[in-house]
Amino acid sequence: MAIGMLFIALLLLGVGIPVAFVFGGAALLAAFFSPDVGMEVFNVLPFRIYGIMSNATLMAVPLFILMGLLLERSGMAEKLLIAMTAMFGTLKGGLAVSVVLVGAILAATMGIVSASVVMMSLIALPLMMRAGYSKELSTGTIAASGTLGQIIPPSVILIILGDVMNIGVGELFAGAVLPGMVLVALYIGYILLMAHLKPDSAPALGAEYHTGTFASLVWAVAPMLILMAVVLGTIFAGIASPSESAAFGVVGAVLLAWANGTLTFPMVKESLKETLKLSGMIFMILIGATAFSLVFNELGGSEQIVEFFGRNIDSAWTFIAIAMAVIFVLGFFIDFIEISFIIVPILVPVMHAYGIDPLWFAILIAMNLQTSFLTPPFGLSLFFVKGAAGEMVSSMQIYRGIIPFVVLQIIALALVMLFPNLVFSFL
Repeated sequence: MAIGMLFIALLLLGVGIPVAFVFGGAALLAAFFSPDVGMEVFNVLPFRIYGIMSNATLMAVPLFILMGLLLERSGMAEKLLIAMTAMFGTLKGGLAVSVVLVGAILAATMGIVSASVVMMSLIALPLMMRAGYSKELSTGTIAASGTLGQIIPPSVILIILGDVMNIGVGELFAGAVLPGMVLVALYIGYILLMAHLKPDSAPALGAEYHTGTFASLVWAVAPMLILMAVVLGTIFAGIASPSESAAFGVVGAVLLAWANGTLTFPMVKESLKETLKLSGMIFMILIGATAFSLVFNELGGSEQIVEFFGRNIDSAWTFIAIAMAVIFVLGFFIDFIEISFIIVPILVPVMHAYGIDPLWFAILIAMNLQTSFLTPPFGLSLFFVKGAAGEMVSSMQIYRGIIPFVVLQIIALALVMLFPNLVFSFL
């Protein structure tokens, strides 16, 4: 019955039922038809929900979402991309490198993948097309760069994984810094290599684009970097909790929007409305996942999985390989939030049984989920690019363009697996 719950949930997802109701519904069905459990198991569910809603760590999720939306809608992100393009676009491949660097900065200040990908698709893609960049390299660079918000702090997924796996969010943020930098370095290295091997695919911009100065670049970059340094620095130093730092980040985003002259009541209202929608979705999924895990554990599902791996898997590395493969495949079909709330708790007891470090394992999961965001044909970032680009590019051009970046992503994941110090050396 416990294993059947997973298949029921996947079947209901496949027919398009909303995720929060899928996991809650599967839990109700399993409890109703199982005489060993019964509906009485839900007597403790209100206490579990109260614990979720009063969780200080999860409180950081809507605050970081609001901070990112305020920065995106204030025009700061657009100004940053334009300034970076003016400075580096006259180098071969420089425009694509600028997109990667802006994606990394936006990831460290916004952490919202959809907003980053759509914004860069709308601003950078037409410019790359006019400059003669290949459509494959352009779309691949934009999709990959926009998805850096999955791994670079303050990533929402890291906050969720910290709560699910009982790891300090500050530790996760610090542990993700070097893996994120490795990804950025791999992306830039690939772009510069392509610009050298195929100059026509990544030409330099004409002199008419080189209108920026170093001062204008600093003025565009410095405010967001300072905000990022303060928000993440206070967490790393233990001065503030993630929720406190996130609240400060919201105040900083409001001040930056005011300084940029774009702080208006409609902008704030829309940002708050979108934050409410995204946060409501996340917490409804969490409540459904809590009901699911309650019944799943009552049916002995966790014990069955631990016993299966203990009896059939002879090493921790085999378990890691299987876990990464399962998460990678599931990432094609269901969102990282569902995977974090449903699949990860099932893997945690097995992880402890093999003595695997939770922090390192959490970073591997985050990088793996980021890879599934990019992998054709179901990668969500690819849909964002296509939706924003319209008829400028075809789906097949996007798929061909993203494949090298997926390979780079897998290389980065392998490096973190082989060299765990990439996670721990920054702590």
